[in-house]
Amino acid sequence: MVKNAPYRFSDFESITFKYGLGDSLINSYDSKTGQYQYLNSNDSLIKTTVKLRKDDLLYLHRKAAELGFWNFPEELSGENNPAKSTNSPHYYIEYRYKEKTKHVLFDAAYNEEPKLRDAAKSLITEINNMINDTRDRDLN
Repeated sequence: MVKNAPYRFSDFESITFKYGLGDSLINSYDSKTGQYQYLNSNDSLIKTTVKLRKDDLLYLHRKAAELGFWNFPEELSGENNPAKSTNSPHYYIEYRYKEKTKHVLFDAAYNEEPKLRDAAKSLITEINNMINDTRDRDLN
């Protein structure tokens, strides 16, 4: 079943990860170029390069499969409360393969399906931790 999966790691090209408040996804990472920009605790925009290893990307690919990312709808938004939604964190996740691309826009105010929300939050945490752990490792 894994070998016939629609998203195979052998076809993997890159991950794009963006996040921020409301429509401002100022924090971003692209695994293809390694470009990473984020706001630090002083609200300064930091631009750096973080290169994930093949094993790191394989781990994130498998984590996405484990959490059912391929079955997520394209948008998980907190539509029932627009005021809360515009001030809540938003995350954009894109997995790009040779012939297919899967992307999801997740609003942290989303609360309709708890299992789906928790899976999305878990994937976001895994991606964020991998990027930051790699950045910290490279600094030392």
